[in-house]
Amino acid sequence: MTTQQQLALAQIPDLLEQRDLFRLKKLLRSLDTPELVELIEERTEQDQLIIFRLLPLTRATEVFEFLDLEVQRHFLESLSQERIADILNEMSPDDRTALLEFLPDDLVRELIQTLSEKERRVTLELLGYPEYSVGRLMTPDYIAVREDWTVQQVFGYIREHGSGSETVSVVYVIDERGVLIDDIRIREFLFAQPEQRVSELMDRRFVRLQAMQDQEEVIDVFRRNDRTALPVVNEEGVLFGIVTIDDILAIREEEDTEDIQKLGGSEALDEPYLATSIWQMVRKRAGWLVILLLGEMLTTSAMHHFEDDLQRAAVLGLFIPLIISAGGNAGSQATSLIIRAMSLGEFTLSDWWMVMRRELASGLLLGAILGVVGSLRIVLWATVIDPGYFGEYWQLIAITVGISLLGIVLWGALSGAMLPMLLKRLGLDPATASAPFVATLVDVTGLIIYFSVATAVLSGTLL
Repeated sequence: MTTQQQLALAQIPDLLEQRDLFRLKKLLRSLDTPELVELIEERTEQDQLIIFRLLPLTRATEVFEFLDLEVQRHFLESLSQERIADILNEMSPDDRTALLEFLPDDLVRELIQTLSEKERRVTLELLGYPEYSVGRLMTPDYIAVREDWTVQQVFGYIREHGSGSETVSVVYVIDERGVLIDDIRIREFLFAQPEQRVSELMDRRFVRLQAMQDQEEVIDVFRRNDRTALPVVNEEGVLFGIVTIDDILAIREEEDTEDIQKLGGSEALDEPYLATSIWQMVRKRAGWLVILLLGEMLTTSAMHHFEDDLQRAAVLGLFIPLIISAGGNAGSQATSLIIRAMSLGEFTLSDWWMVMRRELASGLLLGAILGVVGSLRIVLWATVIDPGYFGEYWQLIAITVGISLLGIVLWGALSGAMLPMLLKRLGLDPATASAPFVATLVDVTGLIIYFSVATAVLSGTLL
């Protein structure tokens, strides 16, 4: 941001308060689109409308496309029908489709009627694709040329039609039937001779997407091929449109947000946090909380099973929170790491044995570390801080806690790693294996491990 833009931003609050629209309009011209988007989203709804109405149509459309969906919806409810129609007709088809997906059906029907015949046809075509398909993301605005054209002809075509294209960084080559036969980066044309044919620049190696392909699959395709845009074709290979990286980044953000919310033991929110009603928030969170509560009730059943052991050796109860929390933490760590690695495509389900071996090794080492720390704590307490606190069998108690920590941390790491992979194998979302769910599972099984070790070590002494 330049010094001039910083000075302009500093003056805007005072100009809004004074309602000095003439000077405000002049200052807004000096700001770039990102600064205008940030400025609008930080202001009150009344100020947002004032700023937006002062922008010329082209700039207003650019800003509108980058605004949060809630702000867009507010503008649609507040602006005149003529202004809304102008903006919607100026918007790129993919951004317009994303907006209409967010709005109620009755409002969508009303807005579609405001579009020009051409834009209405494009919009209805894109909305006709399944909700999470690539077709919903694509735009028909691209540069397509023929292989017998010269480089000079290509540049002439770009100068004439490029302003309406979503991107000119990639030029697509089609045959007489519209079938895609190659895509060429613009830099290849820049370094070519004007009289060279397009066919001389072609290598016929390109990546294409299917209109019915799932959006999540496309994220990996973009990452592997380092492209800012990819072509979309039908079953016959005819070029329908393109998908650009900005739309993929938005999808990736939505997927990451959904996964993080599920990892916390909640259903994914359909709207931003502050826009979600209290009832919706409760409904999204209550289901998992009830399931986790029922799961924790099994912990009570496990403790009841070992009630006699606790009565004979009450000292064992002191270490129950330590034991089960260590296993739950190890499981939560493993779950988070595995789900993230799976989302990045770092391994496939066929690599489960490799993953299990790694978690087996790391679980043993982590369990050994925690086991030593837990045992040393008991030794230090029984010999230095408060001798006699754990009774005459404190050495056996230290061994019990150490071995239990080793076993529970190992079990937590293995279950936390394998559960997401099992869910994916069953066709379920791996993020469902949330950290709280894994922690609850390890709590119950951890008690069984702990008291089983205690029975083996303390048999004939405390038990």
